[in-house]
Amino acid sequence: MIMAVLHPLVLSADDEPMISQPNYDSPKVVYDFFLDEPEKMSAALFWIRSLMNPLTESPYDMAPEMMDIKVVIHGTEIVTLVKKNYAKYKDVVERMRYYAALGVEFKVCNLAANDYDYELNDFHEFVELVPSAFTELVHWQQHGYALIIPQVHIRRRSLEEIR
Repeated sequence: MIMAVLHPLVLSADDEPMISQPNYDSPKVVYDFFLDEPEKMSAALFWIRSLMNPLTESPYDMAPEMMDIKVVIHGTEIVTLVKKNYAKYKDVVERMRYYAALGVEFKVCNLAANDYDYELNDFHEFVELVPSAFTELVHWQQHGYALIIPQVHIRRRSLEEIR
């Protein structure tokens, strides 16, 4: 019988935590946005920022064109993409327009749009209408895209209170 002896990793007081810098390849991501409140769209967009910003900064210095990012939208947040609601959701729309200029594709489910009585011309110019959110999500996953589903929660206490 062969016995293996496992030694626990022992850290001295002089050891410091380290920052990991994996060699990330050009990401291919499809986001599934299905929010219960349109006001959560602003927080959901931070999920895109949290992917893009670290990769465009040092040590990665990736150009946005090196990232393939799609956002499939089929919840109440659809209303944020409609031209007639621009004044109410201006900040969110301009953030999405900025991301679209960097190559992020915003795709709205036509089935959901029909539920809201919206047509293609109701949406901003950077929006693409797709037949179904589910077929779109399946399609991109079958083509090697990672699926990210933002979890947007309402924070009821400040960061200072919970630190």
